[in-house]
Amino acid sequence: MSKLSILEFPDPRLRTKAQPVTIFDNGLKQLVADMFETMYAAPGVGLAATQVDVHKQLLVADMSEEGDQPLVLINPRILEKDGEQVYQEGCLSFPGIYADVDRALRIKVAAQDVDGKEFVLDVEGPLAVCIQHEMDHLVGKLFVDYLSPLKRSMLLKRMEKKRRQSA
Repeated sequence: MSKLSILEFPDPRLRTKAQPVTIFDNGLKQLVADMFETMYAAPGVGLAATQVDVHKQLLVADMSEEGDQPLVLINPRILEKDGEQVYQEGCLSFPGIYADVDRALRIKVAAQDVDGKEFVLDVEGPLAVCIQHEMDHLVGKLFVDYLSPLKRSMLLKRMEKKRRQSA
């Protein structure tokens, strides 16, 4: 396994629309393993392939405290959304930046596993937020896109200041 580089905003590649995964082979399994290693090391709870400059419809997540509940969603699609929740989100592509975002409380998502087998998942709460956040990456949408222009501008200025201070 190897750690991948995570793209950081404003990298334009974060806006790339991911393509469906059509080949389920050892290369895909290696990419998934590398994405988990990268996500855990960051540390994060979710990572979309787009964030590591692989423009395939693939995301990994693990919301457990121990990091022992890995979840892989390939070619995910939301079948149903229900309810509403506001959750403070962060993103590995926006280090140190957090903002409240409105999302569905519950979702039903269809996806494939690393072998191409289809499954359906009913999730709610923080895991539902995580999956929706990562699925947005697959269509080039970022969590700051949900914010008002003023709030987005303030957050991006704060991020730029942090970047300058650490340089």
